[in-house]
Amino acid sequence: MPDVQHQPVHHRFVIELDGETSSLTYHHPQGSSQVDFDHTFVPPALRQHGLARQLVDVGLAWARNQGYEIHASCSYVDAVIKRGG
Repeated sequence: MPDVQHQPVHHRFVIELDGETSSLTYHHPQGSSQVDFDHTFVPPALRQHGLARQLVDVGLAWARNQGYEIHASCSYVDAVIKRGG
């Protein structure tokens, strides 16, 4: 599996693969105890390889390690959380 890189300055997690970028973006106001995962994107050529789930798993683990209250305005992230992810 490719590595997930956290880019906190850009509020996102990314996977760079085959010249394409998959990403999970989030909104986290400075000083807030909340984080909202708002968008997951995987380019069409890279779909069906588990990249979105990999991004979300890493993002959720990061948020939990930080002790943040997690919100998911992204439907994919919401579905992962509801399935126990």
